[in-house]
Amino acid sequence: MLKIYNTLTRQKEIFSPIQANKVRMYVCGMTVYDYCHLGHARVMVVFDLVSRWFRASDYEVTYVRNITDVDDKIIQRANENKETIGALTQRFIDAMDEDANKLGVIRPDIEPRATTHIGAMIEMIGKLIEKGHAYLAENGDVFYSVRSFNGYGKLSGKSLDDLRAGERVDVDTYKKDPMDFVLWKSVKPNEPNWDSPWGPGRPGWHIECSAMSGQHLGAHFDIHGGGQDLQFPHHENEIAQSEATHSCQMANYWMHNGFVRVDDEKMSKSLGNFFTIRTVLEQYDAEIVRFFILRAHYRSPLNYSNQHLDDAKAALTRLYTALRGIEITEQKVDWSHPQALRFKEALDDDFNTPEAMAVLFDLANEVNKDKSASAARLLKSLGAVLGLLERDADAFVQGEIGDDGLDIEALIKARIQAKQAKNFAEADRIRAELTNAGIVLEDTPQGTTWRKA
Repeated sequence: MLKIYNTLTRQKEIFSPIQANKVRMYVCGMTVYDYCHLGHARVMVVFDLVSRWFRASDYEVTYVRNITDVDDKIIQRANENKETIGALTQRFIDAMDEDANKLGVIRPDIEPRATTHIGAMIEMIGKLIEKGHAYLAENGDVFYSVRSFNGYGKLSGKSLDDLRAGERVDVDTYKKDPMDFVLWKSVKPNEPNWDSPWGPGRPGWHIECSAMSGQHLGAHFDIHGGGQDLQFPHHENEIAQSEATHSCQMANYWMHNGFVRVDDEKMSKSLGNFFTIRTVLEQYDAEIVRFFILRAHYRSPLNYSNQHLDDAKAALTRLYTALRGIEITEQKVDWSHPQALRFKEALDDDFNTPEAMAVLFDLANEVNKDKSASAARLLKSLGAVLGLLERDADAFVQGEIGDDGLDIEALIKARIQAKQAKNFAEADRIRAELTNAGIVLEDTPQGTTWRKA
């Protein structure tokens, strides 16, 4: 049985869908005012894997990941660039899609944009006011009354009294309580705005996801996911808004992936260790980056460094090397195979990708021993479930050799002939020449293969 660690209950639980064999999942997506960074890459890849595994497990999946295309940062950046927010956000949506495609991320089934759901947000805010959970302030803003919702803090484990004592809260003289948060912002100069019963303005950030998830998945759905940084206050506020509006539980399971760190420090622009996806992809193949992300359990911190990416490159190359020279025509997984069962048990245990990866390496060892076509076929098929090993093995391992003028195959043949003639000095010289050119030779019982270092 598939188990998920539920942030809401702080324990692993057997997944039981609301509707048999159907999964409705909402994941908080990107705010599109800049290029996506490594934290975004992790969200994309992690929940792509979750969606892939549900589909491989014969569930019918509706995966929604939103796009925030209006907020303070977007407006500020558009004004700085002297362009419309539409032009700015579309440019970075296109860039996001390019990055996701390179990382092997399958597009979500639905990608709602905040600006196309303003009506749903206004309707939800109106219901919250009617039910006494929100109020119109003197400055024209509409605020959510946090103390009107008894369950506030159940996701994060924070109490309102502790929050007031220990958390930094925005000071706003128009709020009835410092913990209240904005649902609707009254119009300001040089800002986009929409008409509403409370005057022209725009929505607050938190209400966007409550409205979009409700519109596309219903008031009550299976899984809500996102980065750990969103657990509080964003997801806590979503629960307060949605459950106060609909008088039912919002999501049965809450999933949060861990932070991305850089050389064991938090990634941030202020520390100068902030990396966009495309910056990383200038140095590393996109499949290596995907492999690196999935090699860690999704709830664990992910520590980015060149050393870790180099290790991921070497590890992925080992898997591809095992597949070289073996013709694989069929890629259907035989789930009765002991290694396939072990792989399934790993992913059914809260998407345990490190253990699933261990299965791939055990299969690669089997292939290396006797060039077993069945083991190679299973290796490639299980890799595909993770979005890996779907390229030509020779092309991946060899890579682009460059214009050094070396005839690698001829040199390998000459080395073999030198060894047969017991001219080991010449054989060693040829290996050294290839090594200096960035070519790694691997001698196996089946012959000598090569790859780019």
